[in-house]
Amino acid sequence: MSRLGRHRESHLIARIGWLRAAVLGANDGIVSTASLIVGVAAASAKPSTILVTGVAGLVAGAMSMAAGEYVSVSSQSDTENADLDKERRELATDLEAERQELTDIYVKRGVEAGLARQVALQLMAKDALGAHARDELGLSEHTTARPIQAALTSAATFAAGAALPLAAALLAPSGTLAPVVSVASLGFLALLGAVGAKTGGAGMVKSTVRVTFWGALAMAITAGVGAVFGATA
Repeated sequence: MSRLGRHRESHLIARIGWLRAAVLGANDGIVSTASLIVGVAAASAKPSTILVTGVAGLVAGAMSMAAGEYVSVSSQSDTENADLDKERRELATDLEAERQELTDIYVKRGVEAGLARQVALQLMAKDALGAHARDELGLSEHTTARPIQAALTSAATFAAGAALPLAAALLAPSGTLAPVVSVASLGFLALLGAVGAKTGGAGMVKSTVRVTFWGALAMAITAGVGAVFGATA
């Protein structure tokens, strides 16, 4: 067998569905829980109160992420299905117009008109709806909405991310909870940015700086709010 015949490509776009949800969940878990812990600590709360608040934030956040992802991605899925239903009706009622529509799409991409017509005829003979979903609507196997996958991935990664600042809070020496959680969480965010960039094939430095910066900003603002309310309590 020739080298060309053995060639198989693995593209990173195949990971986009679960990777987006995973990075979002883990990032939100670290940032929101760390910010919550630091903010409550800045208000001079008791260590036991801080830990209970963090655990409550973990559970509530994971459930919220699961519900939010499921609802939002389901909305995307509903829109995709509505467009596919519309294409089915058009294929059933005006097949020739649909062939011409696909032909015009290929011509605009640079294919000669006669060849574009042949391609449209052959693709529609095999799978007319699939051809229109891919080339007219821009839908593919890799980008199709998967609500359950997004919900479970976000919930699991949120819980995993939130557990990290909680662990740092449990291990922090007395009187150092806020700085220990802050520094540890920034380290966790930097690691998440690097892992996410590596998995998605992006530049590590840019991704790491972006994730860490916004996490630091969120914790700083929350700590400031906690300090203000703690001083007025």
